[in-house]
Amino acid sequence: MTDASITPAASAQASTTPESATQPATPEAATASPAAPIPARLPNTPESSATAAHIGAVVYFSSASENTARFIKNCRLPEAGLNVYRIPLRPKDGPLVVGEPFVIVVPTYGGGDISKALPPQVRRFLNDRGNRRLLRGVIASGNTNFGDAFCAAGDVIAAKCHVPFLYSFELTGTPEDMRKVREGLRDFFLRLSDGRTV
Repeated sequence: MTDASITPAASAQASTTPESATQPATPEAATASPAAPIPARLPNTPESSATAAHIGAVVYFSSASENTARFIKNCRLPEAGLNVYRIPLRPKDGPLVVGEPFVIVVPTYGGGDISKALPPQVRRFLNDRGNRRLLRGVIASGNTNFGDAFCAAGDVIAAKCHVPFLYSFELTGTPEDMRKVREGLRDFFLRLSDGRTV
């Protein structure tokens, strides 16, 4: 899987990016030489685009084990109107830039050590102010063998970013977890769009 950024030449073809998420071109950018830096970073395209009426997005991180990736796929989030983005596993893949409100789904690392609960890729993603300002909530997975650190990545993100911790599940989740996440995220984003408290 690649998470290539939309380049200026390709941005006109990116119909899945919400118009409000793109930065207006400046007159300077239109006349800049090809070697000039791009003044604003453009959002990435989703890994999976909403197939129902678009209501929001989910950003997730999955390690090489692919546990979180399988969970996300089995939730069938595009059918609920959600775009799905994946945080790259390897730094050489480049950073993910999201241009719409999202809920993040993360695994918990650290084997019970809360100080190591957050995957470094997720920390880098959320340290980008543009991404962090669009974060609306967190869902975390974990291993009950971690004791008090079960799903601690969700606790860390909720506390540091001042967003609600919406749901937790163990490892790859159950079919019931997948149903609850799909329906819960749909309700969550519909409440946000109506201006209701979440």
